[in-house]
Amino acid sequence: MNAQPGQDALQAALMAQADRAARIIPPLWPLSASVAVNPFLGLAGETLPMAAARLGRAGGIPVTMPRTFYRERWQTGEITPGDLAAAIANHPGAPDRVAVEAALAGDPAPASPIPTVAALCADATGIDWPGFVADRIGAWASGHFDLGQAMWPKTQAAGAYESWRAFATQDLSPEIAGLKGFCLRISREPQAAPAAIRRACLALGLPQAAAESYFTTLLTGLGGWAQYARHLQWQAERDGGTDATITDLLAIALAFEAALHAQFGRQIAEPWRQAIDAHAAPAEPSPDQIIDALLQEAYDRAAQRRFFVAWRPAASRTEPPAHPSVQAAFCIDVRSEIIRRALESLDPGVETLGFAGFFGIGVSHRRLGSLNGEARLPVLLKPGLGSFTCDVPGEAAEEKQRIGARARRAWGRFKRAAVSSFAFVEASGPLYLWKLFHDSVMADHRPNGDGAAPRLDASLTVAQRAEMAATILRAMSLTSRFARLVLLAGHGARLVNNAHASALQCGACGGFPGDVNARLLAGLLNDDAVRSGLAAQGIEIPADTRFVAGLHDTVSDEVTLFDREALPPSHAADLARLESLLASAGRLARTERALCLPGATGEGDVARRGRNWAQVRPEWGLAGCKAFIAAPRRHTAGASLAGRAFLHSYDWRADPGFKVLELILTAPVVVASWISLQYYGSAVAPAAFGAGNKLLHNVVGGIGVFEGNGGLLRGGLPWQSVHDGERLMHEPLRLSVVVAAPREAILGVLAHHPNLRALFDQGWLALFTMDDAGRLAGRYHAKGWTDVEIEQEAGPLAA
Repeated sequence: MNAQPGQDALQAALMAQADRAARIIPPLWPLSASVAVNPFLGLAGETLPMAAARLGRAGGIPVTMPRTFYRERWQTGEITPGDLAAAIANHPGAPDRVAVEAALAGDPAPASPIPTVAALCADATGIDWPGFVADRIGAWASGHFDLGQAMWPKTQAAGAYESWRAFATQDLSPEIAGLKGFCLRISREPQAAPAAIRRACLALGLPQAAAESYFTTLLTGLGGWAQYARHLQWQAERDGGTDATITDLLAIALAFEAALHAQFGRQIAEPWRQAIDAHAAPAEPSPDQIIDALLQEAYDRAAQRRFFVAWRPAASRTEPPAHPSVQAAFCIDVRSEIIRRALESLDPGVETLGFAGFFGIGVSHRRLGSLNGEARLPVLLKPGLGSFTCDVPGEAAEEKQRIGARARRAWGRFKRAAVSSFAFVEASGPLYLWKLFHDSVMADHRPNGDGAAPRLDASLTVAQRAEMAATILRAMSLTSRFARLVLLAGHGARLVNNAHASALQCGACGGFPGDVNARLLAGLLNDDAVRSGLAAQGIEIPADTRFVAGLHDTVSDEVTLFDREALPPSHAADLARLESLLASAGRLARTERALCLPGATGEGDVARRGRNWAQVRPEWGLAGCKAFIAAPRRHTAGASLAGRAFLHSYDWRADPGFKVLELILTAPVVVASWISLQYYGSAVAPAAFGAGNKLLHNVVGGIGVFEGNGGLLRGGLPWQSVHDGERLMHEPLRLSVVVAAPREAILGVLAHHPNLRALFDQGWLALFTMDDAGRLAGRYHAKGWTDVEIEQEAGPLAA
């Protein structure tokens, strides 16, 4: 269909608005490599009240807890008058304390979304048109986006919109439901999504002023499908390309809206006109949304005060051992804090460090027998290196692995095929009782990597490897005082029957375990040629220092050591002593964690949870995370942070030019903010940003889950990941970032990274500095810094 004069400009304007609406949708990574995502990513440049206004009108989505949540904490004294006063003082023009305290007594009505045509038609006809549209889009999308789960191949088409048109012109369900002539109508629609969007907007009488808000509402209503499409766009743009899938989905939603309007337009004429006017009006937070945001900040400040008071005794700790007997570098993941503390308590000569779990080696790794690479690095980054697990690519062991994988896939398809599935269950079902028993009782469920050690791309020169090693060691603040044995411990979680298993793996490794990265770095640092290159750069690793890679299973708190045979006999006693310490530390960590895991009666129960097919809470993941601390370990050692803090080792005095500080703030802090805000979003808005009840999950296309047998694709965390059945196990708090560095250096980094600064300026993260004695010193505000004092536990955190 050729555009009429002037319609090219209209189409371009609508596409620009569609792009802005798409960027409000958070991306959703597939289940095979799911990572935590900030659900408010597209709103990071706005305040919490403004985000509440936008999401409230788009989908009735809250961004804070119900008013009763804050009222209960006010009445018990958990939130003090000082906390509330400090929150109000931080927002000039906010309601005064009298008004906020009065509002605490009431329960405001939840925000109502501006209705779509489908919602208005449902009110007019009594038919659940929004649910029907979601079901039909889901029926198509689950095949189109399938990543290998479906038995039948998807429709061959150039893009999502073209694929859907082919599906919709053959789908009789809309006609049966009462949407007359739908197939014929779709066959006459433009073949390109931009033209279809323009045509639908003209048919709906939608002015440009209302388009962006309306588009946001439609995309929000598509749930996980829009989020997965946003992921495709995100990944394409990160790699220098583009992807139009999310625009195609918008065109599909608009096609349903236009069809419903064509049939029922007269019945909904007046409410649709009012909806258009509401979409055209600028988004403004309501008084209740402003008050709830203030109450959330007061709650944040109350939690900060309690956390910092509990941490304060650690400031008097002595310096670390001059010659540590063992150094152990763990991921900064909050789950590592518990086992690090346990390990240090067993031997004062043990020194632990914290660093992002991919250990600075961002690789696309090809496992034994696989043809595809796994991106083992934060999703913010693009792999710059390749690695593989095979002595010689194509050798017999690898071919054997591939043949086995093909056989397993063929067997899986046979079990699920329409002509054989029922007979299979009848004939072979009882045999699976043995498999269930074996997996639950006998199988070894520790996370293990491939047998052979991974190797970096052979094209890297010795000089490049040495430069890489030097960069990593400086970022770890590990350039001297090396122990005889240095453990590099990645982490993973081995468990069965869990669709969201990858969400419990290492987020810094892209949703994979950290074994590959730890083994690659250990091999690099044990290489004599690399060590010679390091010495030329001023980093002297003693001849008797050896690095060993390990993997911390966060379900069982067992640590598996790799490539032990590469260590010389002189280190056999050191290795045995390390294994003994790790075993004892694991028992201590499991004992502590057992107190919080439903049904666990002791540390022995904890290790078995990962192999229990019925266990919906094998571990708590990162639930409870509340702080990110970049500082020397001596400032936090000895304090029980209860597995709630990301701990990154950092010594600003060894960071000339503050390049490491910039790296920490722009990468690990941002990744931690995604994790924290995903847990926050899954707690405050589980219907929109959570995956629902695990007991009802059905995996769809390897991408996400349905809650039941249909409906919208669900992203985010399952309810069991944040709630124990009686209460929330994740406090809905925004992350507090504490950095031991000069204020001017931090401001310099923020000045060069406006998107990072927006997270702090708009209140999505709180930023503090720590002085050289390990005491909290300053709080960051958009206008600068204020000094901080920690008063009595019942008092405020002054700022």
